[in-house]
Amino acid sequence: MADHTGYDRIPAVFMRGGTSKGVVIRQADLPADRARWDPIFLSLMGSPDPHGRQLDGMGGGVSSLSKVCVVAPSSHPDADVDYTFAQVMVNEARVDYSGNCGNMSSAIGPYAVAEKMVSAADGDALVRIFNTNTGKVIHAVFEVRGGQPVREGRLAIPGVAGTGAPVRLDFLDPGGATTGRLLPTGNALDVLDVPDFGRIEASMVDAANACVFVEAAALGLAGNEMPSTLGERAHLCLWLEEIRASASLAMGITSSREAAHARRMVPFVGFVSGPQAAGTLSGENIAPESVDLTARMISNGQPHLALPLTASLCTAVAARIPGTLVNRSTRRETASGGLRIGMPSGVLTVDAQVDRDESGRSVAVRGSFYRTARRLFDGYVYP
Repeated sequence: MADHTGYDRIPAVFMRGGTSKGVVIRQADLPADRARWDPIFLSLMGSPDPHGRQLDGMGGGVSSLSKVCVVAPSSHPDADVDYTFAQVMVNEARVDYSGNCGNMSSAIGPYAVAEKMVSAADGDALVRIFNTNTGKVIHAVFEVRGGQPVREGRLAIPGVAGTGAPVRLDFLDPGGATTGRLLPTGNALDVLDVPDFGRIEASMVDAANACVFVEAAALGLAGNEMPSTLGERAHLCLWLEEIRASASLAMGITSSREAAHARRMVPFVGFVSGPQAAGTLSGENIAPESVDLTARMISNGQPHLALPLTASLCTAVAARIPGTLVNRSTRRETASGGLRIGMPSGVLTVDAQVDRDESGRSVAVRGSFYRTARRLFDGYVYP
């Protein structure tokens, strides 16, 4: 018997993609009216939960574990499947579709092959994914054996125990995913007037997802603080949220401060510093010479335990744009090749290509990184 959502159960797959986990559903198994999706997603995740644990749903109490991905055959000429990402808030009765999740993007290609939505011969398979949130195409390349994605491999990624088969993600033409412009204000560096804080230098860049970057020192931080330490500083969280809201207005993402606070997913807000020693959540140590940049990010109001992958890609793009705070903080000899970012879970390497057009403006050609993904179970979810 159907409940208040109109569905008693929905076929689904639960997958890990990179450092995130989420429920993956075929669009055909959801209502055609997308206005009916939110109550379903909130119920199956267990949101809103004033206790912050989502015990009555599939969520895990943090933003990286409260995600839904919807997949459908694509009519886009350059894609095989369409992928819609839904970020389900933990404490609020709200679902955010304003950006993409790079980590869960790594699960979509293997899902599409395993579900026979895309046919793939043994060897390296390419699945072309059209992300409906950003209007961008992502290429996922991974090994297939016996008609199924290979799970076992030797790739280790920071924040995930063990190893797995690599999934290479190439984000094509990632600039302007949220605002339509790589530099939404037209500048590599701006000064924001932030309520309850004052004036602060900021770089606002939009690649894969829109981000606003400030320097750790401007916040009175070293830059290598752990997420738990950041979360305990209420005034710091308030400052970062006000910086994020100010950037949302400056980038044209929202037209009022109230709307900026309500639209929590984008822009991401983060602070950067130069290469430095740091600890990790696993108790290991990062040596300064092993990184080119140190970064911390806030995701949906919470200090991220690693780095959101789309924000990591945006960071790599920003590092290639002269004049940004990210470029200013990055080790000089990393003008080309992968950018090694020190973050709470270890070191993440992201590659980005930024060229100049005829007018001298920066153009983001692509951003690439490797993830692992794993199908955890399939069956039905009960919203």
